[in-house]
Amino acid sequence: MNKNKLTDLAILGGQPEFATMRHVGSPNLPDRSALLSAIQEVLESNRLTNDGPRVREFESMVSEICGGVEIVAVSSGTSALELAIRAFDLSGEVIVPSLTFVATAQAVAWLGLEPVFADVDPETMTLDPVDVERKITDRTSAVIPVHLWGRICDVSAFDRLAEKYDIKIIYDACHALGCTRDNVPVGSFGDAEAFSFHATKFVNALEGGAIATTNHDVAMKLKAIRNFGMMAREDVEHVGTNAKMNEFSAAMGILSVADFDNLVDHNAGNYERYREILDGVPGIRILEIHAGDSSNYQYVVGLVDRDKTGISRDELIGVLRYENVDARRYFYPGCHRLDCFGGGNRFISLPVTESILDQVIVLPTGRSMSNDCVTRLASLIRLILEHGREINIDPALSNLAGATVA
Repeated sequence: MNKNKLTDLAILGGQPEFATMRHVGSPNLPDRSALLSAIQEVLESNRLTNDGPRVREFESMVSEICGGVEIVAVSSGTSALELAIRAFDLSGEVIVPSLTFVATAQAVAWLGLEPVFADVDPETMTLDPVDVERKITDRTSAVIPVHLWGRICDVSAFDRLAEKYDIKIIYDACHALGCTRDNVPVGSFGDAEAFSFHATKFVNALEGGAIATTNHDVAMKLKAIRNFGMMAREDVEHVGTNAKMNEFSAAMGILSVADFDNLVDHNAGNYERYREILDGVPGIRILEIHAGDSSNYQYVVGLVDRDKTGISRDELIGVLRYENVDARRYFYPGCHRLDCFGGGNRFISLPVTESILDQVIVLPTGRSMSNDCVTRLASLIRLILEHGREINIDPALSNLAGATVA
């Protein structure tokens, strides 16, 4: 469909651009016959879990992407963070960004530690080392910066803070598998890095996660902790939990990692197409890749400036819902505003974070979005924004930004 005037918009009576909903985070699925064959092999092996051969193969493949570091596969990205916290015996306070998926802070709070929220850098949108240093106290045991949307943190600055204050740096790298800085891959930074292989992630294992570390002793402790603290049968050395990855998840993960380069190429093409069509449109900026970095292009992220478009980010998302496009406002409203972290009882000012949260929009990409689909969606967004002041926006429309889509 080629929409070129306002009356073509579905909200104004036109037909939706897409027949079915286009989601952010639609799973990148491998060849179905290959997956069914892998599942059959797992069943025939009669080895379903407990550090099986496919888990070890998956760990080896992820390690290769991460530059040969040690990889410990676990049941989720959240459990990866929790196990890293336990492995380093952290206590007291842990500084985290608010501009992140809630699991980053929940992993800290779930283990009885206090998440302390710091602001982000306005350009990189990752945790600001300057604000982090302001919030370090004698109770601070660690910082968990997030490589947000695959944008790598200021790792050098956090190295300096770790040395100056004798604290641990554990990166939440759930968005950043395969990203590099100056040819150094994510997985090599800090004391440990946590990955997610959830179904919505760039590489997925249906559900799963992993911890990367360059410290062999830490890796061995993590392997014990994920399996009830057992170093060997009947040899329990640590208080642990059950956070093992099963063989079915590993089989899916193996096929997904094997397709890694093709996924990067596909998403890179989508990213460049969005940039090409939206370039020069007042009021929207697609985030660029930092000089010296390489990206996995897992996300296409933009900022919407209402003053320049006449339409807010939330209103744009509402208009797109009528076109069967589920664009997202990650990670609204911000962890520091949530009641479960005291947001309803105490005021924390994070001005940069709050400004970004009001503007950010994440657009669909991945295998479910062909280059043609991206061309149609980007052209649609261009039409909406170029005529934003002419669209009669229903005040209730912006409420659609937070609506659940079935």
